[in-house]
Amino acid sequence: MPELPEVETTTKGLRKTIIGLVIKNVWTDLSTEDKRQREAIANPKYFAVFKKEILNKKVLSVERRAKNILINLEGSRLRSRYAKATPGEQGFGEPRKTILVHMKMTGHLLYGDYKKDPINRFIHFTISFNNREKLYFSDLRKFGKITLLDTATMHNSKHLKDIGPEPLDRQFTITNFKLRIGKKPNSKIKTTLIDQSVIAGIGNIYSDEILWRAGVYPERKVSGLKEKELKLIFTAMKEILKKGIDFGGDSMSDYRNIQGLPGKFQMHHEAYRRTGKKCRKRNCRA
Repeated sequence: MPELPEVETTTKGLRKTIIGLVIKNVWTDLSTEDKRQREAIANPKYFAVFKKEILNKKVLSVERRAKNILINLEGSRLRSRYAKATPGEQGFGEPRKTILVHMKMTGHLLYGDYKKDPINRFIHFTISFNNREKLYFSDLRKFGKITLLDTATMHNSKHLKDIGPEPLDRQFTITNFKLRIGKKPNSKIKTTLIDQSVIAGIGNIYSDEILWRAGVYPERKVSGLKEKELKLIFTAMKEILKKGIDFGGDSMSDYRNIQGLPGKFQMHHEAYRRTGKKCRKRNCRA
């Protein structure tokens, strides 16, 4: 599953390409009666409402929250210069909307004339813009989630409200880190790091790399970690996540950036999927 660095890489790509564009059409071939998808585009009834809400709306900004991509759209035009605005509205028009995309296991967004890698052929959703380019969602296993939220209240929605703080925020200090993981004293440290209610955006790949860098065994209980070890994990977390972004994410599996190209972090693994291989730490013969 794409983690913070992959989602951040995609978000940065979208900021460079779709901001200011107007949505002219939208398409999907997804269709399910699964109740878990009743508020996502895979539900045909929901998709009809989704399409109506986003057509002819301009993209104002793109942001990331944990593993979610948030595409913020403008509200509708003014109804009347004498009309009264209601709470949450932009000017006198309808409330602004935000398209939420969670790439899940195998999803990734592609824009324009992307590289025709075989992994990019599973297109199940597209947005057409006024510049005649398209944004595509390729998803082999069809687990991805695309839905629509009110921008003003999106962070209180069921999709985002229970997510922990962003680990790369400057305000997220070692003190905050210890308080967050301290909420799970009897849990294993790896399990705690990938718990999205504790800290946002970390998954299997980066938790393995973080703990390897810190020299902490993944199955150690949080309550048994020493002060020095907590500081090492915190520092490694910041460094590894930034490194993942610098390398454009990890493409050991299906992830591709919006140009359809793989990231390079998988070339720099020290722990993830290196079972049985020689340890790369200096003077280590294990």
